Amino acid sequence: MAVWSKSFWRPVIKKGGKIPVFNMFINGEWVGSASSETFDVLNPHDQSVIAKVQKAGVYDARKALDAAYKARGSVKNLRAVKRAEILEKAADLLEKYKRDFVDTIVAESGKPICVTEGEVNAAKERLYYASEECKDLYGEEITGDLSPHKFDKFAMVIRQPLGVVLAISPFNYPLHIAVCKIAPAIAAGNSVICKPSSQDPICMIMFARILEAAGLPKGVFNLITGTGSDIGDVMINSEKVNMISFTGSTAVGQHIAKICGMKKLHLELGGKAPAIVLSDCDLDLAVKEVLKGALTFSGQRCDAISRVLVEEKIADKFVKKIMKEIKKWKVGNPKDRKTLVGPLINEKAVQKVELLVNDALEKGAKLLHGGKRKGLYFMPTVLDYVTTKMRIAWEETFGPVVTIIRVRNYEEAIRIANESEYGLDACIFTKDIDKALDAGLRLEDGTVSINASPSHGLGLFPFGGDKASGIGREGIRHSLMEMTKVHTIIFKKNYEP
Repeated sequence: MAVWSKSFWRPVIKKGGKIPVFNMFINGEWVGSASSETFDVLNPHDQSVIAKVQKAGVYDARKALDAAYKARGSVKNLRAVKRAEILEKAADLLEKYKRDFVDTIVAESGKPICVTEGEVNAAKERLYYASEECKDLYGEEITGDLSPHKFDKFAMVIRQPLGVVLAISPFNYPLHIAVCKIAPAIAAGNSVICKPSSQDPICMIMFARILEAAGLPKGVFNLITGTGSDIGDVMINSEKVNMISFTGSTAVGQHIAKICGMKKLHLELGGKAPAIVLSDCDLDLAVKEVLKGALTFSGQRCDAISRVLVEEKIADKFVKKIMKEIKKWKVGNPKDRKTLVGPLINEKAVQKVELLVNDALEKGAKLLHGGKRKGLYFMPTVLDYVTTKMRIAWEETFGPVVTIIRVRNYEEAIRIANESEYGLDACIFTKDIDKALDAGLRLEDGTVSINASPSHGLGLFPFGGDKASGIGREGIRHSLMEMTKVHTIIFKKNYEP
C-alpha cells in the first residue's frame, strides 16, 4: 500500500521485496523474529496478501518479557506530567497519520471505511483521556480515630503501578481495543507487551511507531506478533507479567484464567446480547437500533445484538419494519463509503455463521432475508420464529444475523435473556420507565442499555462481563484503577493527643 512508503513508516518495514514485511518492536528496536519466519496478512475483501508479519517464537517472547520487566522501573519513575505529554503527542500523531491507519484497517480487517474512521477517532480520543488520567492518580489519608486500637496511627493510601501489563487484543477493533488497554496502562506507570490478533496486526505495529515517535522510553512498550499457540502460554505463565488484559473468546479467556497463576486479570469475553422489544416501545427506534446492533461490522462484535426477544402482539409489525429497513444496509467493498456491511474476517468465521443459520432452518426457523454467502461475505440475514431449541439462540454468532425469538410477555423475555451463559450486554426497548428500571436491575449482564443498542465506545461508561463473559471492568478511570494497586503506609504518632 502506498501509505507505507512514507518516510515515517520506513523503520517499521524491512527493505526489499514486492510484498512489505513488517517488523516487531521490542526494547525500542525494530526487529525480525529469531527464526526469520513470517506469516501472511490477507485482505478479507478479495483474500489477497497485503503484507507479511513476523512470526514470533519463544525466544522472541522472552526477549519482550525481559524488556518490559527491565523498563517497569523507568516508566514508574517517569513523572506523571511527562507520561501525559507522551500520550498527548501520540494522539496528535495518530490524528496526523489518521488516513494511513484508516486505509490499513480497511485493508487488513475488511471493516467498512465509515466504521473504521470512527474507530481511529475513538482511539485518538482515548489517548487524550489517558493523558488526563495521568494527573488523576489520587490516594487518601485515613486516621485511626475510629478504632480504640489504632487511635495513635494514621495511614497514607496511595496507588502504584502493577508493573508489566500483557495486553492481548482481538481482530474486530484492532486499534481501538488495544489502545484502550495500552493507554491507561502507561498512564498508570506500567510497561506493556502487546500481542495483537494475527488476522490484522499491522495497525498495531504502526501504533508502536507512533509511541516511539512520541518519545516513550525504551522498553516501556513492546509489540510482538505471532500465534497464541506459539507464544501465548509463555507470556501468560511468566512471573514477569503482573496483569493480563485480554479481549476475545470465552474459551481462550478460561484457558488464561486456568494457567496464569497469581496475576491480576481483566477478561472481556464472549457475548450473546439480548434486545427485549416490548409492545409499548417506539417501534421505529427499536428497529433501527436492533439493526445497528446486529449488523455493524457484520455483527463481529462482542456487544452485538445476537437475539431479539420481541413480544408476540407486535412481532408481525416489528418484522415488517425490519424487512423494510434492512434494505438500507448495503453490502460491498469496504472502501466504498456507501458500504455498511463488509466481509467476515476469515473462512472459519463464515462457516460458523453458516452452521448456526442452517441449524436454525433445519429446526423450523423461517428465513426472511439473506442466508447466503459470497466469498467471505455473508449477506445480512433475518431469521424469524427462532426457538430456544436452536443453537443460534445460545451460541455467539459473530455474523450479520437478526435472530428473532417471539415471546409471550416481558417475564418470559427476562427469563430467556438470563438463561444464557453469557452476561456482557443487554438492551430493552420500552416507554415504561418502571419496566426499564426493573430490566436494568434484573438482567444478568455487565451493562444494560435502555432504548439503545449496546456500544462500549470510549469507555465513558464502564463495561465488562458477568458469568462466562469475563472478569473486571474497563473504561475511563475504571481501567486506570484496574491497572494500579493500593499501597498503604501506616504512621505511628510519637506524641499523646
